[in-house]
Amino acid sequence: MARNELGDFLRARRQALRPADVGLPPRGRRRTPGLRREEVALLANVSVDYYERLEQSRNTNPSQALLGSLARALRLSVDERDYLYRLAGHPVPTTSTVSGYVDPAMMFLLDALTTVPAHVIDDRTTILAQNALSRALLGSWTDGGDRHSNVTWRWFTHPESRALNVPEEHEAIGRGYVADLRAAVARSGHDPVSEQLIADLTTVSPEFAQYWSDMQVAALQTTRKILVHPQVGRLDVQCDFVLSTTTGQRLVIFRPQPGTATADNFDFLRALGEQSFDRS
Repeated sequence: MARNELGDFLRARRQALRPADVGLPPRGRRRTPGLRREEVALLANVSVDYYERLEQSRNTNPSQALLGSLARALRLSVDERDYLYRLAGHPVPTTSTVSGYVDPAMMFLLDALTTVPAHVIDDRTTILAQNALSRALLGSWTDGGDRHSNVTWRWFTHPESRALNVPEEHEAIGRGYVADLRAAVARSGHDPVSEQLIADLTTVSPEFAQYWSDMQVAALQTTRKILVHPQVGRLDVQCDFVLSTTTGQRLVIFRPQPGTATADNFDFLRALGEQSFDRS
């Protein structure tokens, strides 16, 4: 690994960012430009000490998952992300193997969306990043492993993941996830991660196996849904998908239907989320 270069590169990218660039509020005057080390550590979900050792070239074995998280936290472009991996002595990730990284354009849009729930998913429907309202609506889906964060896996293996959706929409939603997964596998050339996900789903879920055998192929499209939240009530939304042609990642936006109370209910949901955060 190019030790000094890795630390220098992380430091340079950190110093090039402002809090507003990564969705953080400004906190007092800064004697030096850029983000603080503790802010990058927070965004990457690592300890401050660990990140400091990386910048000071005292850590020689950052994992690929950690590098993906750092690339997301520092809003690196794909070229910059690949350069970071090379400096750390890892192969450049493919779309099917990269972990933790989120397209910076998607992160910019996600940070800007403060009045509606939104999150970023990869082509296998793994949630990579959530805004505050998405966490308030769905809970935190990004703190576990890939399976914990995968919408399709949880839909077919964790019944509680369907609790927000009205029962009459369950079949259409499930079929939509399966058709989207088949389309993703076709695009990626049957990568091992996707193949294992399909095999495991087929084993544990007869419902998935039935839908998979129907051979439907279709990427997820904008869809109207009815959600029922236990505290704020009915949410009449349009689920919109914004595609990154660079990474294949998608920004999912829960847009309130005009003429409904959903926008007001989102305001209530945001207030509940802020109260919960203040108590934690």
